[in-house]
Formats: sequence, C-alpha cells, structure tokens
Amino acid sequence: MGQMAKVHVVTGAYGFSGKYIAQRLLDAGYEARTLTNSLQRENPFGDKIRAMPYHFDEPAELTESLAGATVLYNTYWVRFNHKQFKHADAVENTLRLFRAAKEAGVQRVVHISITNPSEDSPLEYFRGKAKLERGLMESGLSYSILRPAVLFGRGDILINNIAWLLRTQPIMAIFGDGKYKLQPIYVDDLAELAVEQGKSRENRILDAIGPETFSYRGLVQELGKIIGKQRPLISIPPWMGYLGASFFGMLLGDVVLTWEEIQGLMGNLLCTESPPLGKTRLTDWVKENAKTVGVKYANELARRKNRRVDYEKL
Repeated sequence: MGQMAKVHVVTGAYGFSGKYIAQRLLDAGYEARTLTNSLQRENPFGDKIRAMPYHFDEPAELTESLAGATVLYNTYWVRFNHKQFKHADAVENTLRLFRAAKEAGVQRVVHISITNPSEDSPLEYFRGKAKLERGLMESGLSYSILRPAVLFGRGDILINNIAWLLRTQPIMAIFGDGKYKLQPIYVDDLAELAVEQGKSRENRILDAIGPETFSYRGLVQELGKIIGKQRPLISIPPWMGYLGASFFGMLLGDVVLTWEEIQGLMGNLLCTESPPLGKTRLTDWVKENAKTVGVKYANELARRKNRRVDYEKL
C-alpha cells in the first residue's frame, strides 16, 4: 500500500484545530478518521471521515479505534477546570490515548502542546502539558511535539473575543502595563506543520509560533485599528481584570478568562525566542476578515455543552 492509502487519525475533527488538520489530511489524499466526544455534531466532512468516540474508559475499544492507523494527531485538551471536565482528567485521558496508540501499532504521534510547558509551573495548564510531553517522550512512540502560543483563525476564541469586546465596549481594560508578549499562529499554518511532521519519524519539539510578536497592549490596539473600533485603553490591576472577566462570564454563561490564563499571559509564557514557523500574519488575516471578526461572541462552554450544532455557530 502506498503513502496515500495510509490511515491518519486526528482527535476533535469537528472542533477548532482538529478541523483544519483533518482538512489538510484529506487534501493530501490520506484516509482520515477522528476520535471525538461530538458524534452528533454537524459534520463538515460528510462521509470523508469516519468518526468514533474516545472510549477513554475502555482501553481495548480505544486501541481498536486506532487499529491500522499510521499517524495520530492529538489536539485533545481542556482549557480550564470545570465541574464537567478537569485538567487532571485530560492528562490521564491523553496518557491512555498514547498507550492505546502504542498498542495499536501507530508509528507516529503529532501532539499539540503549549509554549513554555514545565512540570514545575504553578499553573496547572502548563504543568499538565509538560506531563503529557514527558509521557509521550517516554512512550517509545515516534513523536513531534508542536508548541503553539495562541491560535487564530475562523472559529478561534481569544482573538475573536478581544475583537468582540472592542466592538461592544466603550473602553478596554489591560492587565497591568500590557507589555507582556504573545506570538499568535494561524490555525491552518499549524495544521500544515502538523501534517508535514506526520511524514517524518524523527523525534522533534518545535515552538509553533507566527511571524508577528505583539505586546498585549499592541495587539489590542492593532485589532481595534483594523476593525475600526479603537478604544481608550486603561491599565488595571490583574485581580480587577479577573473580576471583570468573571462578571462578563456570568452574563454570557461562559468562562471568559481564568486567573491562570492571566498569569500565563503576564508571565510571558505565550512567547519564545524561536524563529517563527507560521507564515500568515495576524494583521493580514484580520484585515481580510475585518467585517466578521468579533461580530459574535465565541462561547467556550456552549461549544462543550452543545455537541450537535457546528462548532463555529456557537
């Protein structure tokens, strides 16, 4: 069987980054499957991708769902702790996924992590990501670990919701001085990189960052300028910003921003000194999509609770 007949599995093909990876796999001519918690969600791929549940609690079933697969692309994770899902569960579930991949004979795992993970981090998000990296490296599987900082593109949360606030609020609050940095990468650039890494068998860890580096203040200013909604920026203490985000969360029925996310952002954990691997500039993408970015609030909890409606419509 030639390369084009090989089976590639991507987690979460009906979600955000998983959808872009799945499309890249199909465009490259691969047979693709997905593991998902959203079997009833609107399927953008029709019959082109076979969907199966995760089966985290049934190791034999999980292994069987990966049978015959050559490469696994893992995007599975949770953004924050909630009564319905927790970082600790996501870590254990992902380690089960890696064990199942090993048992099923998967040859390569391309794993989406985060910039600057550390098992010594006081932030559970970054600590959990580091545990998974170690688990994958110790699994004996061939791997490529991709470490994006912030993703942007149709269906994203952070960039869209900053634009939404700019569109709907008369002023914008900035945590502290706003000088801390972030390096957003276009989600389809990440998908292209992931599929390219799926072709290799060399173990790699890559910072997957975009070509532009922003201060947080500069990012907000640039977004406001492009969408025609420049607002006065005021610096406030982080705790006050967190209270404001919590208030918005109650109004919107969502978790707008967590305390850990504020700490990670202000701790410069969303930037690195590595050369950029993404080629699409955020400013160019926002200019091309200025009429739609931030027009509607992107609700993380709604996406997790409603497993039927298309991800981008929630």
